[in-house]
Amino acid sequence: MRLYAQIPARRNRQVLGDVIAVALVAAAVWFALAVREAVMLLAVPGRKVETSGDALASELAHAADAASKVPLVGNALKNPLRSAADASTGFADAGQSLQDTVGQIADLTTTALIAVPVAFVLLLWLPPRLRWIRRSANVRQLLQAPGGADLLALRALTGPLGDLAALPQPEGGLADAWRRGDQQVIAGLCTVALRRAGLRP
Repeated sequence: MRLYAQIPARRNRQVLGDVIAVALVAAAVWFALAVREAVMLLAVPGRKVETSGDALASELAHAADAASKVPLVGNALKNPLRSAADASTGFADAGQSLQDTVGQIADLTTTALIAVPVAFVLLLWLPPRLRWIRRSANVRQLLQAPGGADLLALRALTGPLGDLAALPQPEGGLADAWRRGDQQVIAGLCTVALRRAGLRP
């Protein structure tokens, strides 16, 4: 299986197309990751709220423990401080929830920004490359098959006439010489058919 043409001009176009496709995919991935970083900045306030809520809850819990040791009114002081610590834990949970939401949005955005351009590039680039690989393999198999040279010569005769202008024109024309089985004409026509496919004879 041949991945690239043997004719330099066609091979250069194929290589250039492959490089552009890879570069576009890499650019899409880079851009998507940059957008993800920007979106994740929105989670910074959530982290601050979570940290502050946890710290406040911890301090209020310590204060409640200390207040419980005060004679006579310890329990009366402890309960409001415990309630305030629980409320601070709720702030911390809200901060964590905000971070989770931002992370999910960042993941979805990154996936979309990678999947859509990559699918678009693959739809434009991959089918022609696969078609050429399959066609070049078919041409080579046809050439090696019995009577394949005659069929390739016929394919050259039915293609664009401009490619045939460089061939020597025998008496009666190329088609007549092909019908007579002129091996020199058949070889020339095979060369034309191979070059159209980007292959060397």
